[in-house]
Amino acid sequence: MRTELDFAPLYRSSIGFDRVFNLLSNTQRLNAIETWPAYDIVKTGEDDYRITMAVAGFGEGDLDITQERNVLAIKGGKAEELQGEYLHRGIAGRSFERKFELADHVRVEGADLKNGLLTIALQREVPEAMKPRKIEIGVAPATSEPLRLEAERKVA
Repeated sequence: MRTELDFAPLYRSSIGFDRVFNLLSNTQRLNAIETWPAYDIVKTGEDDYRITMAVAGFGEGDLDITQERNVLAIKGGKAEELQGEYLHRGIAGRSFERKFELADHVRVEGADLKNGLLTIALQREVPEAMKPRKIEIGVAPATSEPLRLEAERKVA
């Protein structure tokens, strides 16, 4: 039994969280969760992440990785190679597309394909303006003299 959450009350009492509510709503709408290809997401540091995806049989030319805004899309596809009649086909080689929602300020550092594993390095770069800063108590900003208009000066 599936139940969908109603985010309408949150829309009425919050400002600027539209993207978060849309993300939660979209997640609820996924009917079938794809299980192929298998992947891991690992947090390797305070602001570093790594996605490792099992793409056995795919080469660098068969994979396409794109980042558009806050979505990382990984597509894989290759041409069918008929070199005989398959009696059993257990190695998956079908096309796929996997999308990951990225948080703000997360960017792709690079990708590597080795031994059938696609590894994508991600890093969150928080801008200086958004980092916490210490505010000194009792230190007032320097006050300057009020500006005077040039028109007030009399020309002789």
